[in-house]
Amino acid sequence: MSEDQLDRLQQYSACDISDALLKLEKVEEGQRACAGFLDGIVPHGGDSISSGQAHVSKKIIAPAFTIQFQPKAPVNGTDTLPKASSSNIRPGLQWSDLVLPNTMVVVQQPVDQKCAVVGGIHALNIDRKGAKGILVSGRIRDIGELRKLNCPIWARGTSTVGASAEAKAYATQVPVKVGEVTIKPGDIIFCDLVEGVVVIPRSLLEGVLKFLKEHAEAEEGIKYAVKNGMSVSKAFALWRQ
Repeated sequence: MSEDQLDRLQQYSACDISDALLKLEKVEEGQRACAGFLDGIVPHGGDSISSGQAHVSKKIIAPAFTIQFQPKAPVNGTDTLPKASSSNIRPGLQWSDLVLPNTMVVVQQPVDQKCAVVGGIHALNIDRKGAKGILVSGRIRDIGELRKLNCPIWARGTSTVGASAEAKAYATQVPVKVGEVTIKPGDIIFCDLVEGVVVIPRSLLEGVLKFLKEHAEAEEGIKYAVKNGMSVSKAFALWRQ
């Protein structure tokens, strides 16, 4: 993602991004159109979230650096999530040491686990390494410590229990799932502190930007017309062709 693309994305909201993806993404028969929305992912800590209204309109936009966790032992004889073909984390190496700067660290935790997979130490390391944020499809802990970091953090929930109870880091930079949405390394994570979090497939980025420019002009035309007395039906017919 170039600086120009980042600047252009900053003009829009997560809702705008989903409008674009609803038009551009191909949905397989029988699947739901998620339009990039990461359901249930909410902010929990980091300076840009916890410092008050001065940051409320801030957006965090960065390419995904993915981490896949797996159960330490099979659950009821089976693993609960798709598994990378093999682990690429060397024995003795901690997963947060692999994080790249200027990325959004996206962590997939096996479903239904009660432990946290990100806590104060790993979050501190990720913050030190210059990541733009952390997004956990699962649980986090040490919330008091996380709130002191500059690195914003989103997650599905919290826990007091450490990862070693149930989970192990298995692979980095592999496709992961957040709810029903698959995220590949390098896909664009768009965290809007007001509206929510969406992911833009890297292959669709330029198409999304082109759509957003045209869509924004149409939306402003509709709002102006409705404000000045036109019915929504007529405004839609005029501007949404």
